[in-house]
Amino acid sequence: MSTTDRRPRRRLTGPLVSAPLALVTGAALMAAGAPAAHAKAAATIVVAKDGSGNYTTVQAAVDAVPANNPSAVTISVKPGTYRETVKIPGNKPHIRLVGTTSSKNDVTIVYNNASGTPKPGGGTYGTSGSATFAVEADDFQARNLQFVNDFNEANTSITDKQAVALRTAGDKIALDNVGALGDQDTLLLDSASKDKVGRVYVNNAWIQGNVDFIFGRASAVITKSTIRLVKRYDGSSAGYVAAPSTAAGKHGFLIINSNVTGDVSDRSHYLGRPWHAGGDASLDPQTVVRNTSLSAAVRTTPWTDMSGFSWKDDRFAEYKNTGAGSGPASTDRPQLSDSQAADYEIADWLGDWTP
Repeated sequence: MSTTDRRPRRRLTGPLVSAPLALVTGAALMAAGAPAAHAKAAATIVVAKDGSGNYTTVQAAVDAVPANNPSAVTISVKPGTYRETVKIPGNKPHIRLVGTTSSKNDVTIVYNNASGTPKPGGGTYGTSGSATFAVEADDFQARNLQFVNDFNEANTSITDKQAVALRTAGDKIALDNVGALGDQDTLLLDSASKDKVGRVYVNNAWIQGNVDFIFGRASAVITKSTIRLVKRYDGSSAGYVAAPSTAAGKHGFLIINSNVTGDVSDRSHYLGRPWHAGGDASLDPQTVVRNTSLSAAVRTTPWTDMSGFSWKDDRFAEYKNTGAGSGPASTDRPQLSDSQAADYEIADWLGDWTP
């Protein structure tokens, strides 16, 4: 990544469901002269590479959603590989991006920009700009598909190799049965600004990478997911799972009921390190890993420092993890007590929001 960024308990609901919508097309409203701010898109927009849908690219479907759409719009994506970059701007909330099968592998949105990739017109994309898929709007849902950045780290012409598959910067982002695959900086879970909350709920996901591949300042829950460690382009095994840049007083990353594994060397990967984006000492990065299976790939001292900031000055802890990579409490491996763990539940992260 670039160094330049007790409330009552309640039961979470089941699968993500969009509210019923009236079948009114945006095109019909625009033809009638309705202002764009009040136009409604079709309840469902279909994307298919073979031309059997409304559009052949995902970005074209996003573009068809009117600005400031007042209700949910489903973009239904048929199986295929969509090589494109996609951006959902902040003025297009309530989008549901859904693959048409139950497998996250049947729909792939992929591109290969890296932080150091030259941009048309000059300059480079930077880490956040490298994202294959970027979500800046609130109330976004995605399920049954995968986001990939397949930038080749062996490319010696590019030195800044951070390459984001999925970037979120809104609030109430729900990702269910999705994949996020890359190497360095795969999944950027952010917020619109340091003073705003960006809640993200990730369920039943496959998240793959090697260096800081879950990072950002969002208040994010990752549950019932596989976090897969992969080797670097040169075949070496070394890296870090999480690099939170949490603002003080906010929740960071909660990894719970998940599995950290991968075909890498034993004791080669840290669970995380504190990212004080831009050298901001006011940040208070947080990652808690609990009730999760840790393979032998996890180091016996699972947290480490970053850019002169000590992890011990921030908020890193575990609770009742299992597997060959787990270990007892020590000064180098903080563990929550049972009473402390009661304040580190999913509901504490999501507040008044039920995905």
